[in-house]
Amino acid sequence: MKNKTKNFLLFIVLLVLCAVLLVISISAGSADISFAESIRAVLFKEGTTENLSIILSIRLPRVIAAFILGGALCVSGFMLQTFFANPIAGPFVLGISSGAKLSVALVMIYLLGIGRGISSFAMIGAAFIGAMISLAFILLFSGKSRSTGVLIICGVMIGYIFSALTDFLVSFADDSNIVNLHNWSMGSFSGMSWQQIKIMGITVAVCMIGAILISKPMGAYLIGEAHAANVGVNIRMFKIMLLLISGMLAACVTAFAGPVSFVGVAVPHLTKKMFGTSAPKIILPGGFLLGSAICMTCDLIARTAFAPTELSISTVTAVFGAPVVIWIMLSRRRING
Repeated sequence: MKNKTKNFLLFIVLLVLCAVLLVISISAGSADISFAESIRAVLFKEGTTENLSIILSIRLPRVIAAFILGGALCVSGFMLQTFFANPIAGPFVLGISSGAKLSVALVMIYLLGIGRGISSFAMIGAAFIGAMISLAFILLFSGKSRSTGVLIICGVMIGYIFSALTDFLVSFADDSNIVNLHNWSMGSFSGMSWQQIKIMGITVAVCMIGAILISKPMGAYLIGEAHAANVGVNIRMFKIMLLLISGMLAACVTAFAGPVSFVGVAVPHLTKKMFGTSAPKIILPGGFLLGSAICMTCDLIARTAFAPTELSISTVTAVFGAPVVIWIMLSRRRING
């Protein structure tokens, strides 16, 4: 009962934190808009035409995208860490985001080259294919070696290869294509439309439902594959679902926001520390909220710290996430040593 009360209070704190960050995010920027004006604009659509346009068409879609995609990144990272039994596994570290980035770049360059725009569904589909290709390579390497260091190095190298191929494609793209691709590949929640919010929201919601439905088998799998099989988990189907859901979440993030570093690795561990458990039924929703709050915070810093110059989201998340990853590695070394 004590743990349930603690978890409930932590969920409330995270929800309130996200709500506060939303209000701050839609108020902060080059245009000076007060908290009260922002709240009236969102709730009652009251205010000047200019302020309503800034809040409802630019800032609000951006902060909602940060909320949705930040949570998706954390859940994807937690599921990958569960699958590989590796604390450093994550979409960015394993090169999955880079694979998704390459496939989206290919589709963007082709479609823009023939004068056609790229739909949100096409971007998600292309990113998912790239993510699955990256995962296939990672599975191949993980079968050759169970070493954490080898797996991470292979993932980083795969990421470098796919990034180099993306840079190669950009070098031979038209100028207009380069501008569009460059802005997207740097990683940002800016430029979101309500149509994109709708599509990413539906995609992430479906994936989250799938993740919650397999949370019980996930908990058994965390104890050990043999234990999961003994309690009736279909290991082969479970692994397929785990990879498909985590890959789709990572693909959705990359498709809309470009590659976002370290959130998928660091936030699951922070969530476990916060709640004091590794139970998927707690970490999945708790990690989603914490990942959302952290991405909303990082996005706020990215666009206001050096305004009017805007930083890429990965620049800020790397500053936050890299020390956490170093701490995880050093902690494991002390335990294993």
